[in-house]
Amino acid sequence: MELNNLKPAKGSTHHDKRIGRGAGSGHGGTATRGHKGAQSRSGYSRKLGFEGGQMPLQRRLPKFGFTNLKRVEFKAINLSTLEELAAKKSLTEVTVDTLIAAGFISSNDKVKILGNGTISKALAVKAHAFSKSAEAAITAAGGSVEKL
Repeated sequence: MELNNLKPAKGSTHHDKRIGRGAGSGHGGTATRGHKGAQSRSGYSRKLGFEGGQMPLQRRLPKFGFTNLKRVEFKAINLSTLEELAAKKSLTEVTVDTLIAAGFISSNDKVKILGNGTISKALAVKAHAFSKSAEAAITAAGGSVEKL
């Protein structure tokens, strides 16, 4: 087998329809575009959401709510997760970098520590935000909390 003998598998390729090449081709006349209307014209491009002149759905539905552009979204990490991580890797300090390395968050996430679970080891935890219960649990276990 050489490069000049290579062929596609039988039936895997087919010829394109030759449109608008006379009545004998079977695709002459209207060239498979039907009769009249915008879609039969040259230069037609389908507008996104266009419903043939009918009021589009996006404009028919009522608008409501408010989107705060300054909203900060946090990735939630529970105390139980910190406890597991500290036990597995025998850590004394948990930072954003250790959470990234462990695969819990990505590099551009902000982290909030939540109070679900218990913590028995004294850990120095550095994160962007803490819930009150998580902060209380970490300091009660002899650890420290630092907000970034």
